[in-house]
Amino acid sequence: MDIRDSVAIVTGGASGLGAAVARLLAARGARVVVADRDDAKGAAVAEEVGGVFAHVDVTSTEAIIAATEVAKGLGPVRALVNCAGIGWAGRTIGRDGTYDSAHSLDAFRRVIEVNTIGTFDAIRIVATAMAATDPLTADGERGAIVNTASLAAFDGQIGQAAYSTSKGGVVGMTLPVARDLSVIGVRVNCIAPGMIDTPIYGEGPGSEAFKEKLKRDVLFPHRLGTADEFATLAVELITNSYLNAEVIRIDGGARLQPK
Repeated sequence: MDIRDSVAIVTGGASGLGAAVARLLAARGARVVVADRDDAKGAAVAEEVGGVFAHVDVTSTEAIIAATEVAKGLGPVRALVNCAGIGWAGRTIGRDGTYDSAHSLDAFRRVIEVNTIGTFDAIRIVATAMAATDPLTADGERGAIVNTASLAAFDGQIGQAAYSTSKGGVVGMTLPVARDLSVIGVRVNCIAPGMIDTPIYGEGPGSEAFKEKLKRDVLFPHRLGTADEFATLAVELITNSYLNAEVIRIDGGARLQPK
């Protein structure tokens, strides 16, 4: 699929994986709508790539619709990359044996709301806009969607019940949503990244020590991945018209230990 002169929406586009995807999509000729809650960083990335920033909290359907309308004003919407997400760590039960110390149910709901429901909400809204575009090819192709899961969907560690569940949901929706959207010529794929070096790990000596520990489970190359490596895969999933309904791990062969 040729993305030149088309429009792509990237949620979580202000930093990390999303920013790398936005930059590469723009380099390939797409107009990019950077959708994020961080106004300052999002606007900076949008300016850098010659795109447009839209303030989006993916738990708000109204915000997703508004960003989609902005995208439609720029041209035909052909791509959506869902990178917005949050993490949470907490064991299922506490150490003191009280009900109050068990895993926060509010936190569990919040992670699901952002990572799983937010992803699906963006899909259903943006795919509706894609359905109204003219087909690009004789096959009837109109667009492509890439979702972001995690290695934790398969190898969830101690304390990752909420996060792993949320990302498992993203993996689980890939095939049925791809089947749903096949009737309008929109493909759906999912990337499950492993340990990617992004700002989520913070900065400073403590952060670097933590990242060194993360590398232990990576088979080869023995390092954390880069956001640019994620971005090249995301763009390939958009532009390669025969990739559909796939969940692809990008993790250097890592298999996570319990903790």
